[in-house]
Amino acid sequence: MKYTLLFSLLVFAGLAHAQDQEPQPEKQEAPKGFDKSRLFIGGNLGLNFSSYYTLVNVSPQLGYRFNDYIAAGAGVNFIYSSQKDYYTNGVEYSRTNYGVAGLNIFGRVYPIQQVFLQLQPEMNYTWGKRKYYDGLTPPYKYNGEITPSLLGGVGGALSGGGNSAFIIMIQYDLLQNNRTPYGSRPFFSFGYNIGL
Repeated sequence: MKYTLLFSLLVFAGLAHAQDQEPQPEKQEAPKGFDKSRLFIGGNLGLNFSSYYTLVNVSPQLGYRFNDYIAAGAGVNFIYSSQKDYYTNGVEYSRTNYGVAGLNIFGRVYPIQQVFLQLQPEMNYTWGKRKYYDGLTPPYKYNGEITPSLLGGVGGALSGGGNSAFIIMIQYDLLQNNRTPYGSRPFFSFGYNIGL
């Protein structure tokens, strides 16, 4: 509930910001062909450190804004996580290390400038291992395999001028296979697109 409220406030702030801007002169016709000023870089950077759980997510993307309504691009995914499990008396029982490396493409549709819908197909190679500290259970290694994901989501873009924007999204893996690196719940991501 608190995440939904946060997301709604950020989208509302973006809409209010857009209404406060000075009227723009009439747009000139966009040049035909490739326009490098429409390129942007962005993606996700996630870090989480605690005594139980560690997550590092570095997923850069390169995109192109075809017009005011459509953008698309591609990127790479690198995710590492480590989780410790404990007995009730505080003694570590096991530790799981998990890695993901993959490729993605994305497409965005902007019904209005501050809100977009996104689809992001991915192919990720996942691997991992689990080590037990009970002295009886042997370690378990997750065989590496390629896992597809299809992230669907909605986002808000608070303009930073040109093609630059602060991005907040709520996404969900629509395929929900048993090895998805994203879990079975919607998740939030934050990022910044920088116009080139």
